[in-house]
Amino acid sequence: MNAKSVLVTGGCGFIGSHLVDALIESGSDVTVLDNLSSSTLEYLRPHVEVGKLRFVKGDIRDFNVVSRLCSGKDVVFHFAAQPDVRLSLTQPLIDFDINVRGTLNVLESMRRNAVPLFVFASTSTVYGQASVIPTPETYPIDPISNYGATKSACEVYMMSFSSCYKMSCVSLRYANIIGFRSDHGVVHDFFLKIRKDPKRLEILGDGKQMKSYLYITDCIEASLLATEKHTAEGFTAFNIGSSEQLEVNEIASIVTNTLGISEIEFTYTGGKKGWIGDVTEMLLDTTKIRRLGWKPRVDVRQGIKQYLAWLKQRYDKKKN
Repeated sequence: MNAKSVLVTGGCGFIGSHLVDALIESGSDVTVLDNLSSSTLEYLRPHVEVGKLRFVKGDIRDFNVVSRLCSGKDVVFHFAAQPDVRLSLTQPLIDFDINVRGTLNVLESMRRNAVPLFVFASTSTVYGQASVIPTPETYPIDPISNYGATKSACEVYMMSFSSCYKMSCVSLRYANIIGFRSDHGVVHDFFLKIRKDPKRLEILGDGKQMKSYLYITDCIEASLLATEKHTAEGFTAFNIGSSEQLEVNEIASIVTNTLGISEIEFTYTGGKKGWIGDVTEMLLDTTKIRRLGWKPRVDVRQGIKQYLAWLKQRYDKKKN
């Protein structure tokens, strides 16, 4: 991406920290806003220490802070969020407050500071349990979880702001992103469960859920390409994912085989869904981003193995 003055909210998180790395590499002047509620400065500290990054500890719900940081920016990458689908079920007001009110704060701060481009970390869950597989960007928004509802609401505000105020808004609808620095998701959960009990692995639901996964480096390449290519006013969405589905049972087998565990019992909680709001089948149609010249470089199964190697090294280090 061409060098710009950029604000990244949630820049200390999994996807956000990788994005920040890439933006700094491109020569951009980067400011990160993060409240560190679910992340640390660990991955970005080297940039801060050499003066390549300005870090501000703060909350996207604090309008004054967000507005001040939007001043003079060319782009805002909004990656701060409450990301847990299951938490959104038990704490819907907190989910709304962070995801919707926080996003509206960012959009309004941009409007008042005349920031022209907004890039949003959205999710495949805005489609809900889609009847069209692979699912294109033209498929109606139809979430089945509170988390998906908040992301959908954010996209609707993006549409209205782009129409009313001539703002450019890009929504990146991510599949399940995996890779180093991630501390959540099915691979991470399986890894921790096996470390606790290598004889038994509990799988949520029936293990037959079919979903799409993408390695983090491919995710960042696609995200930056979509940002670069969208220069016109208005709203647009890009599906970001692989063209292949994996069954949860297969992921369990990949994890156990990679960790060298041959005798383990798979048990199931039962039912098709792992939790309320779980989308049991997801595959994104990525024709739109591929037409810009992007395609994944990392095979998903190989990506899982690379991620597991990082997890093992990280947790072994903690143990010692």
